[in-house]
Amino acid sequence: MRAIWLAVLVAGLAACSGAPTTEQDPASVEDRSAKPVPKEPTTTGPIAKVDVTGTKITGQDPAVKTGVLAQRSIFYDLDQYDIKDQYKSLVEAHARYLRDNPGRKMLVQGNTDERGSREYNIALGQKRSDGVKRMLLLLGAKEEQVESVSLGEEKPRSEGHDEQAWSQNRRSDILYQGEY
Repeated sequence: MRAIWLAVLVAGLAACSGAPTTEQDPASVEDRSAKPVPKEPTTTGPIAKVDVTGTKITGQDPAVKTGVLAQRSIFYDLDQYDIKDQYKSLVEAHARYLRDNPGRKMLVQGNTDERGSREYNIALGQKRSDGVKRMLLLLGAKEEQVESVSLGEEKPRSEGHDEQAWSQNRRSDILYQGEY
């Protein structure tokens, strides 16, 4: 039996040591060294602003800085994402503004306090921002006007580690285009 294995091994080695292989020619190298470019005096005028979004927004609308539209946060109870009755009129006002200004866009950021795992907080923050977005859409805003994201526990408003701080961090924040 040993003799058979030895014969197979010798035959295998002989097959591997077949004819010599030819080497491939080396690849050519292209010279891409920088050539000096003569310096000429250049004059530049003012840089033009280009709107890449397709929506022309010239500065921040003062209407979103005053009155009810200046209020931009919706707060939640622990582990909750339903909009409390006290914030529904706030969301309605923002929906009305978006409905009346179809060129405006908004970002809703869902936030949580530090308790819970990172994954749980990202999911809860998304449920909070999606809830605000859903209410805005039901009240007349268009899908393309509102984006919702979760920041989880990554953007605390208050750095404390007690209920007072946590209650400030459980929120959805509304930002208008030009603020994010």
